[in-house]
Amino acid sequence: MRVLGIETSCDETGVAIYDTAYTGGQGLLADALYSQIAMHAEYGGVVPELASRDHTRKLLPLIEQVLKEAHLSRHDLDGIAYTAGPGLVGALMVGASTAHGMARALNIPVLGVHHMEGHLLAPMLEEEAPAFPFVALLVSGGHTQLVEVQGLGCYRLLGESVDDAAGEAFDKAAKMLGLAYPGGPLVAKLAEQGDPKRFRFPRPMTDRPGLDFSFSGLKTHTLTTIRQLEAAGELDEQAKADVARAFEEAVVDTLVIKCRRALDETGLKRIVMAGGVSANTRLRERLALETQKRQARAYYPRGRFCTDNGAMIAYVGAQRLAAGERDDSGIMQATPRWPLDTLTAPLSTTR
Repeated sequence: MRVLGIETSCDETGVAIYDTAYTGGQGLLADALYSQIAMHAEYGGVVPELASRDHTRKLLPLIEQVLKEAHLSRHDLDGIAYTAGPGLVGALMVGASTAHGMARALNIPVLGVHHMEGHLLAPMLEEEAPAFPFVALLVSGGHTQLVEVQGLGCYRLLGESVDDAAGEAFDKAAKMLGLAYPGGPLVAKLAEQGDPKRFRFPRPMTDRPGLDFSFSGLKTHTLTTIRQLEAAGELDEQAKADVARAFEEAVVDTLVIKCRRALDETGLKRIVMAGGVSANTRLRERLALETQKRQARAYYPRGRFCTDNGAMIAYVGAQRLAAGERDDSGIMQATPRWPLDTLTAPLSTTR
């Protein structure tokens, strides 16, 4: 089954084709991504109306590009999957309307896919994909969650951020340090030059039981430190790097401590990490060491599949369409807020 995947939840237009006749990374026939970062950087964040307009301009050319790369025509497609939420409602509507229009014209099934389920299952695109069950750490821009995954659509939320997500905290720390948008990767790059011994920032909510996260206190501590350095006339480039290092270490430690607890609580030996923050090198190194201590294993998607992309939507859509799911009502779905743990397994996998 060849499925076209469309991702337009925020500021990246992603398109891909996945074929269920193959396994692992071989099932991905083609993928393309257009990022709007340069456009939104001027405003210091995503402007929803501009994002929607840019998706409208870029989506159809990208679809033609991936079809050409896969040596296919539109009539070779067996289904279409699109991101139905969560995300910016205008951006979601661009992908939903395009997917439904194409599916009706081609008389093939169409299905709205949960954006975070796409991230959660992105490591399945790799040749060495994790087997079910596993623990998943989802660390995208607006989400930080720990999830127990028993199978497709079988998710139990273990913990989540009660305020800022890790990605949001990185971007806000970058803004405090005078770095450009998006700031997460720039904070990590600056931290490489920092002295790990100069500052020690708090590891929020690690001194109490539970698997929830909170990064608002860490954000406040970072701002206070920067202001103190400014008042003393000591906020030079090295000081900024030292602050970035302390901030990154605090976030990484917090995430790894919670992952360790989740593995202990569930008794599982596999953990998946996905979402934009999962590309952080220090986080990957620390989680790899932690899992080795427990004779467990960590899995990650390749770098370009950590951020929003069409491949993850094509993969999830292909699995659910192959199991018989589809938007039979013909109603386009665009759900800005959509809890992951409300998803269910396809009927064909629960019989």
